[in-house]
Amino acid sequence: MTLAVSRRAAMLGAAATSGSLLFAGGQAGAQQKPAELRVGITTFLSGPASVFGVPARQAADLLFEEINKAGGIAGIPVRAFYVDEGPGTDHLVGEYRRLVQNEGVHIVFASISSGSCLACTPLSDEMKKTTLLWDCGTQRIFEEGPHPFAFRTQGYGTPEVLAPLLYLLKHKPDFRSIAVINQDYAWGRDSWELWKAGMDALKPGVRVLAELFPRFNSTDFSTEITRLLALRPDVILSTSWGGELVTLIRQASERKLFDRSLFVLPVAEASLQQLGKAMPQGHVIGARGDHWNNHPKPKDPARFKRFVDTYRAKYNEYPIYPCHHMAQAIAAMQAGIARAVAAKSGGWPNDQELANAFRGLTFDSPTSEITLREDGQGLEDQIVGLSSFTDRFAFAVPKDMVIFPAAMVSTPVGQKSVPWLKSLKTDVLDRMPAPIAG
Repeated sequence: MTLAVSRRAAMLGAAATSGSLLFAGGQAGAQQKPAELRVGITTFLSGPASVFGVPARQAADLLFEEINKAGGIAGIPVRAFYVDEGPGTDHLVGEYRRLVQNEGVHIVFASISSGSCLACTPLSDEMKKTTLLWDCGTQRIFEEGPHPFAFRTQGYGTPEVLAPLLYLLKHKPDFRSIAVINQDYAWGRDSWELWKAGMDALKPGVRVLAELFPRFNSTDFSTEITRLLALRPDVILSTSWGGELVTLIRQASERKLFDRSLFVLPVAEASLQQLGKAMPQGHVIGARGDHWNNHPKPKDPARFKRFVDTYRAKYNEYPIYPCHHMAQAIAAMQAGIARAVAAKSGGWPNDQELANAFRGLTFDSPTSEITLREDGQGLEDQIVGLSSFTDRFAFAVPKDMVIFPAAMVSTPVGQKSVPWLKSLKTDVLDRMPAPIAG
């Protein structure tokens, strides 16, 4: 059952933020109110993925500064402890333990890399520390077993792949052939497996002309582009990201590959500012959620505009989806703590009580409402559209956007993504919302 934050919890949380909440004290087993709320955050601060990790840290710094100016969370100032994912998983595991054992963090935000999340989630079980999976996409986390202290505050790989597939099947239902060019590591391979499982179920008989997996951190795609030009697939899928996606798009555009095939780019949003006018129009683009600066109908337009404008004013760029995912994790933390404090009639929760507050939690982001299911997985809407240019932005944004409801494109609790995708029927296309101009 999904449980929203009660009115009582919201009122207590609001009072606590202003510093007016009285905490229970002197009771047997009561937790002492901490002098500061310590939050451990793992993100990429170096290496190729820092193009995601550094903006996310900037968003956290911005939001924590605002929260502390307003009185903190439950009247407690927030202090962030950052850990760089760049050195690798072994380093990260040691740093997670250090954050809990030496720094005494009350909650951990982990991570960008799916490998990092797969390493940290079992640690949350072992150390009984509430851990919010704020950005990683692997579907395996909650499909391979329960994790009572881990909660993902955003969507994941399955809806992020299925939504663009459904959009393609509506936009270009007559395509007969496809090729994939993905980075050769877990996400590149897994996302193709997810896509192919859904495609084979919903449009059997599509010819796969090429499965190309250039090495991670490649800078030259001339060989792959030459092959794709010769094969002329109707559709080219790439779930690549970061500098490699930017390079691929520029090199493919220069050689007119975008004129011959329709590209589907499920995680393009984070690269569009860097590409500017170099991104061709009319191709399918996604954002790992509903995080478009031209969102057609955000849940809280004023809050959304304030976040975008404040971030842009401070960092001279628009926030990208990792910034929004960080904001969602922080919003979830605020709502979870408010709920936990309310459950103790103003007392401070212990680790188990804090984790319990996140199970079934519903909280608002600037763009939508997000629910943490009973298995810990967050349900996040997905927006997909066609790349286009407007007078408002100097880079491509989507038009003819479809907002896919999270439950429609997410694997049900207790099932695994690949078998579920293989079981899909074409009637799912009849349930797609209509496109929104924008």
